[in-house]
Amino acid sequence: MAQNPHQNALKQLEDVAKKIKLDKEIFEILSKPQRIIMMQIPVKMDSGKMQMFEAYRVEHNNARGPYKGGIRYFPQVDLNEVKALAHWMSLKCAVTGIPMGGGKGGIIVDPHQLSAGELERLSRGYARAAADFLGPKKDVPAPDVYTNAQIMDWMVSEFKKTKEKELGRKLKASEYLPTLTGKSLRGGGSKGRDIATAQGSVFVLEEALKTLKIKKSTVAIQGFGNAGYVAAKILHDKGFKIVAVSDSRKAFYCEDGLDPDKVMKYKEKCGTVGLCDCKAGGSKTCKCSGGCNCQGCKYIPQSQILTLDVDILIPAALENQITGANAGKVKADIILELANGATTPEADAILRRKKIIAIPDILANAGGVTVSYFEWYQNMKNEKWSEDKVARKLSPLMKRSFREVYKLARQYKTDLRTGAGILAVKRLEEAIKKSR
Repeated sequence: MAQNPHQNALKQLEDVAKKIKLDKEIFEILSKPQRIIMMQIPVKMDSGKMQMFEAYRVEHNNARGPYKGGIRYFPQVDLNEVKALAHWMSLKCAVTGIPMGGGKGGIIVDPHQLSAGELERLSRGYARAAADFLGPKKDVPAPDVYTNAQIMDWMVSEFKKTKEKELGRKLKASEYLPTLTGKSLRGGGSKGRDIATAQGSVFVLEEALKTLKIKKSTVAIQGFGNAGYVAAKILHDKGFKIVAVSDSRKAFYCEDGLDPDKVMKYKEKCGTVGLCDCKAGGSKTCKCSGGCNCQGCKYIPQSQILTLDVDILIPAALENQITGANAGKVKADIILELANGATTPEADAILRRKKIIAIPDILANAGGVTVSYFEWYQNMKNEKWSEDKVARKLSPLMKRSFREVYKLARQYKTDLRTGAGILAVKRLEEAIKKSR
């Protein structure tokens, strides 16, 4: 039976509530979203036929600021998943201390099956359908799985058009630009946003290794999409040895390490991870069906990437990857959760017994929402920061957040996930009580 991510989120909340003796009323408030929006979006397909797409927007809690969270386009999107992701967003924003709440959205669709025109019409349809609920001080979406800056630009454009028609006047930039983040630079986006999730995770990992006084080098990454690739590249450039990567099709292992840029070149040509030549990084005669020409490199079963004997394992794909069924086989010393909900509660219990350090998603991948907040702030204030300024603001915030989580984990004699939950829930509790 598939894991219910919302039940997993509630189990984590229960663990925190027991540790800090959380007020029962606050627990009830945090255990349920404040609003669930369900939409049917009509889209005229290229064939001329009308097709309806089921969509969601879940607004979990706004005690600390406007709802914040991505919109994913995915065939298996369901309400329990979106509720869980909105819940985790509330915690994520609270862990880093940014003044925003938690939300999440999704459309049940395989975007790869849509033409560019169909994708634009679907995206604009979502923005129109949700326009009454969105706004810079109400709910601020962002990209997520299979959505990107172009989609955010379309949504901002449609939101602006819809609200101007409704209000009968032109909107100022600060009234529509901050409504969505993760936009293109020309559309009002922030420099550094495209690498923020991965960059933030590396800042957290570096602080963890420094705090724990340990040196680790070998890394396996499940999920070689944008975040996984950027994390691999940053870590490789810092001297870490990336020995394995995987995507939705294959997993590729190199005993002596691999160059993420060369793997990406292969993926762009062949549609999945791999190499043609370790030294050349892909020759003109490379055949995608021919495997690899690298000593010590091979394709492995996708499930095996989670159980490789490496120092650091980075799940950067979807939810429920490390479960009660495979956690006992995990050999990594540190798990850095670049994906949301990568580890189930049953797996957490096993990892604790094995003394494996799991740096939780609500801390590890919070760099993305933090730079989204930076983008929102720049739009609100009509400012444009350099990429260096973004990094200079992100680094201390992520490192400080790790130290705060670590301190609470030690104080309560618990793991980092519960420590992060304690930090977040305490901040949410304070905000909820102030708002009454």
